[in-house]
Amino acid sequence: MALKIKTREIEYTAADGAKLIGYFAAPETDAAVPGVIVAPEWWGRNEYTEQRARELAEHGYAALAIDMYGGKKVTTAVSDASAWMMQTFEDPETIVVRAAAGLNTLAQQQEVNAAKLAAIGFCYGGKVVLDLARSGADLRAVATFHAALAPKAPAQEGKVKAEILVMHGELDSMVTLDDVAAFRQEMHAAKVEHEVIIFENAKHGFSNPLADERAKANGVDLGYNAAAEKGSLDAMYALLDRQLKSKE
Repeated sequence: MALKIKTREIEYTAADGAKLIGYFAAPETDAAVPGVIVAPEWWGRNEYTEQRARELAEHGYAALAIDMYGGKKVTTAVSDASAWMMQTFEDPETIVVRAAAGLNTLAQQQEVNAAKLAAIGFCYGGKVVLDLARSGADLRAVATFHAALAPKAPAQEGKVKAEILVMHGELDSMVTLDDVAAFRQEMHAAKVEHEVIIFENAKHGFSNPLADERAKANGVDLGYNAAAEKGSLDAMYALLDRQLKSKE
């Protein structure tokens, strides 16, 4: 049964000076609960990201949908999304600095047990949370959906604290199976506990019901897959429950 939840926006500032606005959701409970940051697709911190945060809250987690662009900018146009995303690549530290600001902000909320933190991310947001994990952030679990997998810098042995779950579409033309193989090699080399799940007949964006609409409007190879969406979310919750609820 879904828990009753509360939501609010939280303004915070990253170390690079970016003024960011997160969307926070938590169950209505007096006890502090595990926290999860939700990193958005390249469209920005939109309703889809906020929906995933609310779902996490209904499952007993406090969640913060983080803002990576500032001022909670959102778009449905690839031209804008690409430009904003590339701006966060100009300085190699930007992604981790802004994601870490989101994680710290989540941990500071009174509803959150700061000893039990995780991160999930979609597409661009998947890269965000993987790079955050690679930086040595205090995370127990990371789950990604159709993520960009190439690292800012490869994971180093002993630095990654999180158990990592990567969920990828077999037919993803933006992140190839060769990219997945390279990611696995990186994780093995750094001795990181990880799992990769490949969903058959799934394209990039498979978890987002609006993927087909975005694909048609922008001429890009995205596609929604209901079976992959359900399977990936089930796997994510299994990881979070194991790492955040069943362990002290």
